[in-house]
Amino acid sequence: MQQIQLDTARSGAYLILDTLAQLGVETIFGYPGGAVLPLYEAIYHYKDIRHILARHEQGAIHGAEGYAKSSGRLGVAVVTSGPGATNAITGIADAMGDSVPLLVFSGQVATPGIGKDAFQEADIIGITTPITKYNYQIRQTEDIPRIITEAVHIATTGRPGPVVIDVPKDVQEKIIQAYNEPTVHLPSYQPTIEPNGMQVKKILKQLSQSKKPVLLTGGGVNYADANQELIAFAERYHIPVVSTLLGLGTMPIQHELSLGMGGMHGSYASNMALTEADFILNIGARFDDRLTGRVDSFAVDTTVAHIDVDPAEIGKVVKTAIPVVGDAKKTLEMLLHYDKVETDYADWTAHVLENKRKAPFGYDRDDTFVKPQEVIEVIGNLTDGEAIVITDVGQHQMWTAQYYPFKNGRQLITSGGMGTMGFGIPAAIGAKLANPDKEVVLFVGDGGFQMTNQELAILNGYGVPIKVVLLNNHSLGMVRQWQESFYDEHRSHSTFDDEPNFQLLAEAYGIAHYLFDKPATIKEDLEVILENKPMLIEVSISNREHVLPMVPAGKANHEMLGVKFNA
Repeated sequence: MQQIQLDTARSGAYLILDTLAQLGVETIFGYPGGAVLPLYEAIYHYKDIRHILARHEQGAIHGAEGYAKSSGRLGVAVVTSGPGATNAITGIADAMGDSVPLLVFSGQVATPGIGKDAFQEADIIGITTPITKYNYQIRQTEDIPRIITEAVHIATTGRPGPVVIDVPKDVQEKIIQAYNEPTVHLPSYQPTIEPNGMQVKKILKQLSQSKKPVLLTGGGVNYADANQELIAFAERYHIPVVSTLLGLGTMPIQHELSLGMGGMHGSYASNMALTEADFILNIGARFDDRLTGRVDSFAVDTTVAHIDVDPAEIGKVVKTAIPVVGDAKKTLEMLLHYDKVETDYADWTAHVLENKRKAPFGYDRDDTFVKPQEVIEVIGNLTDGEAIVITDVGQHQMWTAQYYPFKNGRQLITSGGMGTMGFGIPAAIGAKLANPDKEVVLFVGDGGFQMTNQELAILNGYGVPIKVVLLNNHSLGMVRQWQESFYDEHRSHSTFDDEPNFQLLAEAYGIAHYLFDKPATIKEDLEVILENKPMLIEVSISNREHVLPMVPAGKANHEMLGVKFNA
């Protein structure tokens, strides 16, 4: 293997930072500890990379996720060995579930101590194997540039995902004069980006034969930056579009052909379109259970085409007649390149859009409690539907998906596959650091807020003016909703009777804070969100409010509860 000579001797720790800088990394999130002290000594002297000190390792990973999801750039985090690495597991699994390009450095005990139960030793390679795209343990300092270069390539190509690099302390400390050339040569890893032209033509042929087509768009469209191609394709054939949770923003919510989110808490128009369609063209979604409902009732007599960069997802859940392995953007470009085929489904599209008109998302007004749906609608109007929106997980997440008027790709940053509570605050911080010129609004419940609110310390320390909108129902809202709906209203340990004063908590962190509880003035009250400073806006809402409509577990999508029809 060819070696490259260094102008001056460098430690492994400096080589890590040098390689990251050469690969375009500008920001890393982390938390120091004994096994990464050599790396933090290098960070102390290094001026080309900004380090964000999280307050918990899980916060560091979610911060890197928010940075990556909102920008499309690689997210990077550093944690120490043992408990530092195990505290990062939830965030790594979350990144794997949502295809987030993430690079996580975990410190490790010195190589002579590995496997001997040394202080703060954990087998992070074994632990993370099922929840990473790949992982490494570096044993030779000379391999640092090669392994990091490979890891970044793996994390950011094909279907993105997290890669862990475990670095023993002595490997970081060792001083070397030359390193192994960092070329990427991975014969067994060759993701298919360009789709097969014959398969793409089959999609067009099926379109010409179809009478009731639907486009289903997922996170893959966002990650491929294929939003404009999707809109052009939908408009070219006048096909209605259903989005998954992670696909929201791929087509503006206000677009005539957009039916909004489908699935468990999706719109009536979306779910009926999926139920009645004779052709579903899935672009970058993985047919997760929250979308399909009861799988044996989904797309029963429907031809399915599935475009996905990950071949493992095609046919995994739903029988697929036309599989297309490839990048969503390149596939849509190819579909648009071919001559337009003749179609005849004007009546179908009119029917679907009539369903959209007669059964939009709706809620009953209340003079006693502020309605969370109204809060999200008002903030959507105040921000002109342009804010980068982060959510934690639970009822507020679904209300946000239903009521915020998304316009753009990479606009909704949320935990989809894992549904990780505590994601919201650190992810919002990461998103703002990646997009300093954009408004960043976080919607969070009181449950998730209490899991990672220590990260609020970052806001003033690093000048991060995110707007935290806390919808407080003094409960684990979605858990409580299921208990009320399916468990005889037994609210078993899903309510909080001993919550702290969140206003005083914000005061302790030096953040502007507001508490709103009056329905009559909520529109005027929420105008404070336009001020450019970090803030907590706490809104008291009812602890009986449910997210509707809803497809109960084990039911088909057309068996929705709580649909509101216009008169």
